[in-house]
Amino acid sequence: MAIKHRHNAVVQTAKAALAAVGYRARKEGQHYLLIQSLAFTINTEPAIIKQLDKFRKKRNISDYERAGLVTEQEAEEMIALAKQLRDDVEQWLRAHRPELTTEI
Repeated sequence: MAIKHRHNAVVQTAKAALAAVGYRARKEGQHYLLIQSLAFTINTEPAIIKQLDKFRKKRNISDYERAGLVTEQEAEEMIALAKQLRDDVEQWLRAHRPELTTEI
């Protein structure tokens, strides 16, 4: 369950970044598209996007096919990535769209 919540945090953070530049992802393949959009919204490094997509795939497998697939170390990595992404989006918003921010 932990990775599902971290994945949702990443998806919501990516959705906020995309909305800040005036777009939204279509419903079909939304999580994939939101993660990929980070390269264009806040210039996330390809290695980070690849890692986030890896966790997205694992989350889908653990949700729909097989429980217990995610290790404790992977869950900790996902927590760290989600926190870093949130910080990156907040920093980007303050620099590029300060009207959308309040003191967070």
